[in-house]
Amino acid sequence: MKTEIINIGKEVIDLQIKSLKKLRNSVNDSFTKSVKAILKCKSKVIVCGVGKSGIIASKISATLSSVGTPSFSISANDCSHGDLGRITKNDLLILISYSGNTSELKNIIKYAKTNKITLIGIVSNKESILYKSSNIKLLIPEVIESGFGIVPTSSTTIQLSIGDALAIAIMKKKKFGKFDFKKFHPSGNLGNKLKTAGDLMLTKNKIPFINENQVIRKALKIINIKRLGFLVAINNLGQTTGVFTDGDLKRLMQKKRKIENLKIKSFMTKNPYVVDEEMLATDVLYQMNKKKITNVCVYKKNNKKKTIGVLHIHNLLNNMN
Repeated sequence: MKTEIINIGKEVIDLQIKSLKKLRNSVNDSFTKSVKAILKCKSKVIVCGVGKSGIIASKISATLSSVGTPSFSISANDCSHGDLGRITKNDLLILISYSGNTSELKNIIKYAKTNKITLIGIVSNKESILYKSSNIKLLIPEVIESGFGIVPTSSTTIQLSIGDALAIAIMKKKKFGKFDFKKFHPSGNLGNKLKTAGDLMLTKNKIPFINENQVIRKALKIINIKRLGFLVAINNLGQTTGVFTDGDLKRLMQKKRKIENLKIKSFMTKNPYVVDEEMLATDVLYQMNKKKITNVCVYKKNNKKKTIGVLHIHNLLNNMN
């Protein structure tokens, strides 16, 4: 019984793997035309399907929106009851139907033709009304479904995959990067993974600055006030010249009895490790653990001598969970 159930699961997956291989081999110039058409669209990309294809349409639309292409999905059934009004002449329409002959598609196709709306048809049947009516015919292969060959499984898998392929191709052509992606995903696990040093750093009066010519007595006061366990030493030009840490203080106290009037520039850590504000917080944390340090200075662009913020390992950990 247990083995039989496992084999059923494997058979379903094997069918879908075969379907995806057929899909991969079918990708041609129509895919390129589809990507170019979406890139040229000055308004929204509307994705529509019937039944299970409608669910796939929603996912494709959500993916497009998440990577910088404004999009929403509509129900083919609702289009006959007013939702066609949501589609404007400047929009681009993607219709998804495995057979391409579903009756609900006819009104949508007619509306697209009347208003000269670019129509991309994702369909497997060359003889269908959708294939013949589409401006761009994105032909997907005919595949074998699971469950006596009648349950939409392999077909919806390849519909979803071609949609993902379109979205990623468009994203790369737009040069939509991880920092653009972060703007659309400010919360949740994705947002946390894409937080940067600039997102989490302490700035302005929270930065524990001290002039490099100040004495240890003054340094101790600032360390106690700022409570970060280190100071950012700067010269008279405001350039970062080093950091003075709790560790530096302990080592100094072990060597000398009277330290109050000693200048910190003689005992600070020169050329400290610094990070760019656009460095991912996860990478900063990795480097801090690797270098066994608890604080870093943050700079902007290539100006490493100008500290614009600081990071403490505790505020990194607290803001990345």
